[in-house]
Amino acid sequence: MLPTETPILLLTTGGTIDKIYFDALSDYQVGESVVARLLEIGRVRRPFRVEEVARKDSLELTDADRASIHERIAAAREAHIVVTHGTDTMTETARALADIPGKVIVLVGALAPARFSESDASFNLGMAFAAVQCAEPGVYIAMSGSVFRADRVVKDRAKGLFVATGD
Repeated sequence: MLPTETPILLLTTGGTIDKIYFDALSDYQVGESVVARLLEIGRVRRPFRVEEVARKDSLELTDADRASIHERIAAAREAHIVVTHGTDTMTETARALADIPGKVIVLVGALAPARFSESDASFNLGMAFAAVQCAEPGVYIAMSGSVFRADRVVKDRAKGLFVATGD
């Protein structure tokens, strides 16, 4: 378990978790992150800091964006990092982070925007925040009540969930 004073770094990249829907005639747009507010609502007392890396749908993330995420994590003083990310390319970004030693990295997203009352965002973020404190160094994905090793999970688009793959 982490000492209470050890802060957790939350990097935001966009994705559905931070999408905004203006009206019936407009598309979703990635807005300002709500991660800090969700943790405040959840009464989280463990120290954390939030940094924005990108504000994009994950389908728009480039190799340069992934390199930027990698650089920020590798250079971070924190050893425990949560990354909010769109679900469509979450596993791709996780692969790009796999060579970072000595850090616990948990990617998390939502299938419905956090601003929606029936969103899975708060639950998933809570899972990620807990997982980053308990897991061994490596890269993980926390979604839909499960924590997966990032190299052993895929998104099943037809079912709208993440499923474990074989060892």
